Amino acid sequence: MDKNKLKIYLPLVYAGILLAGILLGLELSKVGNGTSLFGRHRQDKINEVINYVKQNYVDTIGRNQLEEKAITGMLQSLDPHSVYITSSEFHDANDPLLGGFEGIGVQFRLERDSITVINPVSGGPSEKLGIKAGDRIVKIDGKNVASVKITNNDVLRKLKGKKGTKVNVSIFRKGVKGLLDYTIIRDVIPIYSLDVSYMVEPSIGYIRLNNFSATTHDEMTKALTELNSKGMKKLILDLRGNGGGRLQAAIDVADEFLPDRKLIVYTKGIHHENETVFATAGGLFESGELVVLIDEWSASASEIVAGAIQDNDRGTIIGRRSFGKGLVQQELDFKDGSAVRVTVARYYTPTGRCIQKSYKNGSEDYYNDYYHRILSGEMGNPDSIHFADSLKFKTPKGKIVYGGGGIMPDIYVPVGKDTLYKYFNLLANKGLIYQYAFDYTDKNRRILNYRSFDEFNRKFQITNPMFSDFINSTLKSGIKREDKNIAASDARIKVLIKAYIGRNILDNPGFYPLLNSIDETFLKAVSALKTGKPS
Repeated sequence: MDKNKLKIYLPLVYAGILLAGILLGLELSKVGNGTSLFGRHRQDKINEVINYVKQNYVDTIGRNQLEEKAITGMLQSLDPHSVYITSSEFHDANDPLLGGFEGIGVQFRLERDSITVINPVSGGPSEKLGIKAGDRIVKIDGKNVASVKITNNDVLRKLKGKKGTKVNVSIFRKGVKGLLDYTIIRDVIPIYSLDVSYMVEPSIGYIRLNNFSATTHDEMTKALTELNSKGMKKLILDLRGNGGGRLQAAIDVADEFLPDRKLIVYTKGIHHENETVFATAGGLFESGELVVLIDEWSASASEIVAGAIQDNDRGTIIGRRSFGKGLVQQELDFKDGSAVRVTVARYYTPTGRCIQKSYKNGSEDYYNDYYHRILSGEMGNPDSIHFADSLKFKTPKGKIVYGGGGIMPDIYVPVGKDTLYKYFNLLANKGLIYQYAFDYTDKNRRILNYRSFDEFNRKFQITNPMFSDFINSTLKSGIKREDKNIAASDARIKVLIKAYIGRNILDNPGFYPLLNSIDETFLKAVSALKTGKPS
C-alpha cells in the first residue's frame, strides 16, 4: 500500500478501533444491568426485583431500604449466625468485642423517671470529675431529661459520642443545694469481660467471664497472676451466660490452661483456609486442678474453651449442656457503616467434635431450643438427653464425649424446682428484691462507706427490722407469704438483698461472692475440688 492510500485509510482504522473500544466499554458497563449490545442476556434478578418494587409498590419505599431487606432475607436463609448489621446497630454489636466504647463512663438506671448513676466506671471521665453513685442526671446539654419519660436508648444517644467531644450535664445530689454542673469530655470507656476474680478459700480461686473480647486475655492474665500470688492451687472458671465473642480470645484463654502442643481447636470451611491451633508453653495455670462452669447460654468461644479443656482431659466441666454454636463468622464492612457477618467455617474440638446444633427448621426454632429443652425434661434431668452413636467421641483417657449440640458437662446440675424456693423466685423475678436493695442503698449511702468486700461482708448484716421492712413492702405489692419452704426462701432473700446492696456500693466484687454462696452449681464445683473429683 502506497503512502497516499495509507493516509486516506489510517483515520478510518483509528476510528474503527475507537468505535470498538466504545462498544466494548458499553458492553462491560451493561453487565450489571443484565443487558448486552451483542444480544446476550445476563439476568440480575435482585436488581430487577428491587427496581420493579421501587417503581410499582403501592407505598413509597427507598432503594436502600429494599437492599437492606434483600440482604437480611438472603443471610437469614443461610444459617442463624449470618447476619446483616445496620449502621445504627454496628457499634452496639461491635463495642463488646472491641472491649470499649466512647462516652462519659457511667452505669445508670432509669429510676422513677430519672437517670440515676449506679456507679461511675473506674478511671472514666465521670469518675475523674467526681460524679458519684446515686447522682441524678437531670439535664443534658441544657435540656431537661427528668420526668419526661426518657428511654435507655435516648440516654445512650445523648451521652455516648466520639472521644474528645464535650457534653454538659446538670446533676442533683442529695444533701447538696442546687444542681451541680459538669462539662464531661468523652473518652474511651473500657467494657470489661471479666466480671470478678477472688479467692473462694485459701487454695481455690474463682474467675467469671461474661464475653470474649479484644481485652479478655489481658484481663485473664492479670487475674491469674494475682490469684497465683495469693496461693491458688485450684480454679473455678465460670462461663455461664457467656455468649462468646472473638475466636482468638478463646484460643488465648485456653492456652493459659493447656501444656505446650496440646490441640485447642481447628476450623474447616470450603472457601476459608483451614486452621489448626495448638497451645504454647508457659501458660499461667497449666497444672492446677480446674473446673469450668457452663450452662445453656454458654456459646461459641465459651464452648471452644470448655471443649478444649474437656477433650484434653485437663479439667472437669460442671453445669448444663451448652448452647451449641460451632460456626465461625467473618465480617465485611460497608462504607455507610453497616456490615455483614457471614459464616465461613465450622470449628471442631480436639477430639473432632463439631458441637453446632441443627438449624434445619429455621432461626426461630433454633433460638427456641431452650424451651424445647424445658419441654423435653432436660433442664431437670440429664437422662432426658439422648445423643446418636455417630456423635460419640473419646478423649485420650477414654472419657466419652458427644458432638452435635453443645458441650455436655461431666457433672450435670439440673435447674432447681420452683416448688423448693417458690416465694424467693417470685420476689426475685418481679424485681422486688433488687428494688428494695436499690432504695435502701440510695437512702443510706453515707453509712454504707465500705472500702472492700471483706469489710462490707463482716460489718453489714440484714437485721430483723430491715427484713421486716422488706416483707411489708412486698405485701403492699400484693405478694402473699404462702410457701411451705418459707424459712429456706427467707434465708436466700437475705443473701440476695445483701448481694444487691454490695453491688450498688462495690460493683461486682461486692455481688458475686454473696450470690455464689447460694448458687448450687458453684457449690458443687467447690465440693468437687475439695473432694478431688475433678480429673
